[in-house]
Amino acid sequence: MSSVKKNYSRITTNSLLEMKAQGEKIAMLTAYDFTLAGLVDQAGVEVILVGDSASNVMAGHETTVPITLDQMIYHAGAVVRAAKRALILVDLPFGTYQSDSKEALRSSIRIMKEAGAHAVKLEGGHEIKDSIERIIQAGIPVMGHLGLTPQSIYKFGTYTVRAREEAEAQKLLEDAKLLEQLGCFAIVLEKIPAQLAQKVAQELKIPVIGIGAGAQVDGQVLVLHDMLGMNQEFSPRFLRRYADLDQVISTAVSDYTSDVKSGNFPNEQEQY
Repeated sequence: MSSVKKNYSRITTNSLLEMKAQGEKIAMLTAYDFTLAGLVDQAGVEVILVGDSASNVMAGHETTVPITLDQMIYHAGAVVRAAKRALILVDLPFGTYQSDSKEALRSSIRIMKEAGAHAVKLEGGHEIKDSIERIIQAGIPVMGHLGLTPQSIYKFGTYTVRAREEAEAQKLLEDAKLLEQLGCFAIVLEKIPAQLAQKVAQELKIPVIGIGAGAQVDGQVLVLHDMLGMNQEFSPRFLRRYADLDQVISTAVSDYTSDVKSGNFPNEQEQY
């Protein structure tokens, strides 16, 4: 296995395949706006996911289900305008691909044309086979998503670990192989046993990105607001916080408010 790492000026789906072949891990984070997407891109992640998690962290919904295609396009466009290197991946929101492959293609085309994204992501396996086939046949790259699929939360009824039982684990492995056969360029595995995720990564040639799926996969993804510590109420085992911005922001706003009320802001050097 080569130890030479290529310096990519722009990440593509082929770049990710090369990274897996070279044994180089893939870093992926979410972003939903111009300012933070620019910072994430400059920091060197390979993939920025404009996730339907925007429904939670940007709009305050309990689940990812309510966010619309128009809203996803709005967020994706802002991210695309900021990022100069990362591959921009966009979630197809709930209701835009599950029942009608033609609707899935129309939704994907809108994301690509109106937002300028590079690829789309869909949740599910054999049950959305037709949608994935139609999108890929149109020349649009697709990333799959198996394991815990948040858009199906009302079906599962819980956010607990998936595929612990042998039958579900076998189905997940079969779905992963199917997604590869259909032409998906990568797959996200969410909240499944690490041993199963490792098996999937070993048996597939395409990259496998984990979130709560252990270390023996080809890369990792987290929600930006979670890893920056802006959402202290969300504390799953797989989450590592790299900052405590909730405290930083709260303190800054409190200090600003105090300075305004005391007349300390602006001072003589801060006026014309």
